[in-house]
Amino acid sequence: MLFRVAVLVKGLDGAAELLVALVLLALPRQAVTRLVADVVTRDLLGPPGGALARHVVAGTAEFASGNRTFVLVYLALHGLIKLALVVALLREWRAAYPAAAVVLGLFVAYEVYRAVETGSVLLPFLAAFDVAVIVLVWREYRALRPDPAR
Repeated sequence: MLFRVAVLVKGLDGAAELLVALVLLALPRQAVTRLVADVVTRDLLGPPGGALARHVVAGTAEFASGNRTFVLVYLALHGLIKLALVVALLREWRAAYPAAAVVLGLFVAYEVYRAVETGSVLLPFLAAFDVAVIVLVWREYRALRPDPAR
């Protein structure tokens, strides 16, 4: 049960990333900058001078200055990969389990790298969640394998 919940959460996360990529692709850069400014000035991310608001503003400035392609490709591919793994895991395709563990392991490595590089507070939590999902995926895979003693 916990495995299915974790996989569905990853699926929702993947769908959200894909949706955000599509929305960002459709929105002009100025609209994204205005939206972030509105969110920050209304204290929806805490104080405007706080760490979270600074990270969001810095990321938006980088996005608006030309790193748009990387962000869009990263979000879209990340979302598509997660959705493909979720479908394969829910259909109990045996080859998907080790593949999911490897892919999620790569996501963890990148999340830890980016957390160290940027000082992100959120990325370590996302990495910890991905590690928990890897453990659940591996446990489920071992439960699906035929028992050689039988």
